[in-house]
Amino acid sequence: MPDSPGMSSAILRKLTALVVPEGVLLLAVAVLLSWGALQEPLTTLARFYPYAVLAAGVLLAWRFHRSRMLYALVVLALADRAVLHLAGGASGGSTDAVFQTVAFLVPLNLLGLTLVSERGLLSPSALLRAFAIGAQVAAVLLLIRPGRVALGEPLNSAIIPEQWLGWTPVGQVPLLVFLAAFILLAARLVRNPNATGRGFLWALAASFLALNADRSGSDATIYFATGGLILVVATIEVSYLMAYRDGLTGLPARRALDETLARAGGRYTVAMVDVDHFKKFNDQYGHDVGDHVLRMVASKLRAISGGGHAFRYGGEEFALVFPGKTLDEALFYLEEIRSTIEDTRFTLRGRWRLRRRPDTGRPRRRRRKRITITVSIGAAEARDRTVRPDDVVRSADQALYRAKQAGRNRVET
Repeated sequence: MPDSPGMSSAILRKLTALVVPEGVLLLAVAVLLSWGALQEPLTTLARFYPYAVLAAGVLLAWRFHRSRMLYALVVLALADRAVLHLAGGASGGSTDAVFQTVAFLVPLNLLGLTLVSERGLLSPSALLRAFAIGAQVAAVLLLIRPGRVALGEPLNSAIIPEQWLGWTPVGQVPLLVFLAAFILLAARLVRNPNATGRGFLWALAASFLALNADRSGSDATIYFATGGLILVVATIEVSYLMAYRDGLTGLPARRALDETLARAGGRYTVAMVDVDHFKKFNDQYGHDVGDHVLRMVASKLRAISGGGHAFRYGGEEFALVFPGKTLDEALFYLEEIRSTIEDTRFTLRGRWRLRRRPDTGRPRRRRRKRITITVSIGAAEARDRTVRPDDVVRSADQALYRAKQAGRNRVET
């Protein structure tokens, strides 16, 4: 049976990855808006908060070529203006038609922007998205014209008993679109956790809260602006991960290692870890299998005990840093991780299978080949602040070279 604490820890990490930091930010805003004593300062905040978020979003979108985030911000800003100004200045029937149309279009746009790939700000696909948003604005403006209210009536169609949905002004059709978009975004996020998907999911939740807020106050504007802020935060997080996180293994990358060593100071131990015979393995089985090997090794290194931190150094080489640990103290954990990787059997599944069963009538088992993966490790210790991190890494590399020369699958210092 699987280890219960380990499984609980994995589930907790997955749940945390779904809500932090964007979900926590939205919860904090909801708590502040429910605090009556803050209504006056929040009303003042609502006068410039959306413009500050939009300006920050435009700057980030231009700097990092994030068209999806930019157009999502535009959608949220237009929705806010439509709900507060266009609907507020129209007749009763037109007001509801505009509101339901906005409630229908917002989740569709956020879902669509999530599903499309990032192509930059001036690509043909990005310009096509701008045209689509412009067409939607024209459609909303058309609803405001006298005699056009009937165009929005299908969005008020009753699918389930209306008394069940008395808690929300959002019509049943837009409500179903919101629900479908939320389920799709959540399913994609569970399957492939990433900051962009999480940002769009919680921006969708913020939009729904905005549409259910009191339109006579500033709550709707603050919720829409918070949805934009969530997207900005997600974009910053993506940019950070691109710089500091290795895309293949998920480990912190070389830049993160350099900053960790610069902050370490005093006594620490650095170990360089290299996958044995990796080039030969890569040539024999292919780069895809080689990538699986690197991910497997990275997963073991990530779980190292003794306070060690794992990094992807480059190629088939990794680094381990033990802050505050002497070389002798770290050796036990290095031997332990070397043995763990050696004991892990890497299974190669047969590439080809028979198209039909053999004459015996029994299915032929797929051929599997079990391969032992080993690593060589070289370690070095910094004893005081006068030692340069580059020198410690260089010493660890020299020890790694000795481990290779001595037959591999060993730890040298």
